[in-house]
Amino acid sequence: MKGNKLCLCFLLAAGVGLGAHAQNKIAAPMKDVNQVVDNTLDSLNVVRSARPVSGSSRKGDNPVLFLVGNSTMRTGTLGNGNNGQWGWGYFEHEYFDENKITVENHALGGTSSRTFYNRLWPDVLKGVRKGDWVIIELGHNDNGPYDSGRARASIPGIGKDSLNVTIKETGAKETIYTYGEYMRRFIHDVKKKGAYPVLMSLTPRNAWEDADSTIITRVNQTFGLWAKQVAKKARIPFIDLNDISARKFEKFGKEKVKYMFYLDRIHTSAFGARVNAESAAEGIRNYKGLELARYLKPVEKDTVTGATRKKGNPVLFTVGDSTVKNTDKDENGMWGWGSVIHELFDTERISVENHAKAGRSARTYLDEGRWDKIYHALQPGDFVLIQFGHNDAGDINTGKARAELPGSGNESKVFKMEKTDSYQVVYSFGWYLRKFIMDVKEKGAVPIVLSHTPRNKFDNGEIERNTNSFGKWTREAAEAAGAYFIDLNKISGDKLQDMGYNQGLRVVGTYFNHDHTHTSLKGARMNARSIADGLKATDCPLKDFLK
Repeated sequence: MKGNKLCLCFLLAAGVGLGAHAQNKIAAPMKDVNQVVDNTLDSLNVVRSARPVSGSSRKGDNPVLFLVGNSTMRTGTLGNGNNGQWGWGYFEHEYFDENKITVENHALGGTSSRTFYNRLWPDVLKGVRKGDWVIIELGHNDNGPYDSGRARASIPGIGKDSLNVTIKETGAKETIYTYGEYMRRFIHDVKKKGAYPVLMSLTPRNAWEDADSTIITRVNQTFGLWAKQVAKKARIPFIDLNDISARKFEKFGKEKVKYMFYLDRIHTSAFGARVNAESAAEGIRNYKGLELARYLKPVEKDTVTGATRKKGNPVLFTVGDSTVKNTDKDENGMWGWGSVIHELFDTERISVENHAKAGRSARTYLDEGRWDKIYHALQPGDFVLIQFGHNDAGDINTGKARAELPGSGNESKVFKMEKTDSYQVVYSFGWYLRKFIMDVKEKGAVPIVLSHTPRNKFDNGEIERNTNSFGKWTREAAEAAGAYFIDLNKISGDKLQDMGYNQGLRVVGTYFNHDHTHTSLKGARMNARSIADGLKATDCPLKDFLK
């Protein structure tokens, strides 16, 4: 009998050592499917000093929109993109009327519903007032061990289960709840303040159902489902951010989605963060009866780009720098070929719009939002002539700050811009061209990429070529992304070379105005004809619209 008691005591003791999961019949924590080294939770002192005091952005009696989330909403302590990654919360304020509501991003990389609620939420809650709004998007980090390492996992599901643990590294004791319970606590606290909570599902990862799939993996069986269930029970809005952005990514295709992320498959680049911010705003706008939508800025409609479209006809868009579009008014002034190329096309069957801008590189044309206008105006069957290279060398983050990295590869680097004191990821020259090409093809339109126009620069009777730099990189980008390529530099360069031999350099000079780069009306028309010559040598359907 005594031996049996000893055996029973041993088994009971062993039962304690089996772990809290078995002891309390609690499900194992979610697996860390992200498998990336993300931003671990910073010290609370650093976190607090890097963020505004909760509610400090409030203007008068206006409400504040508080954002609560992890690194997909705010990457790093500062959240300023200094590592090339941005969270969507960085851009969300752009969609709201700051005269009616201000947006405060209190998210922190590495936090889960559990760690945010326990460590950061009390400070955020202090600034919440009646009439404010709180968007909560958490779950990416609700995984891994319960009681060691980052110790941030919540119990899977929305039940009432709880688990008492002792953190191995610190000896601290903690009661852990389900993901759904943490969401309910956020909601309760917000409502108690007289404010309005909104739950959102997680941003999508660059993860596809399988190698051949065109479907982004959703979270609608785990965190997305649980957030939706909790929101429904609490009668508060739920916005499926995961699905809204995933649908956009699926339209983009796998190659384009790659640059929506930076360094890994969960943390977004500025491009991806902007997509998620736009999706969040769309979800708010389209949610029936959601009062938060009243604070959104009206959607601005571009009534200029594509305005020449005639029903059933395509549009030819031209983009580039001052050699494509200049002042283009005075017959004796400087002209770009984009302002005269319509003379070579049957404008009863196709319209031509010149959207080039002087002084722009491929990078600054994109940064200033000019390319986005083309992208949104494109329709299947349209054409885009793309020519950059004249302004794409020089300073990257100082002075005019418009250059890209040289080459046509996938190189990128984070720079701090001298004028704005902000961070930007700068890619190679060819990368920007490939992006333009992918965007055009995504819309069912046809991209045609041109090497840049030749300059009036001769050395020992030979005109300057760009075959080892921008001309080469342009060709490589076109070939890599599947666009038509016209070597405008060579075609026009050969014409000018022949003129120099046969008629003298003074005659060549009449094709330029003011300097060795910008063309006269005569030179602009020559370059336009060179493009037409190049088109005729291809199977590009744009040539069928030539006169």
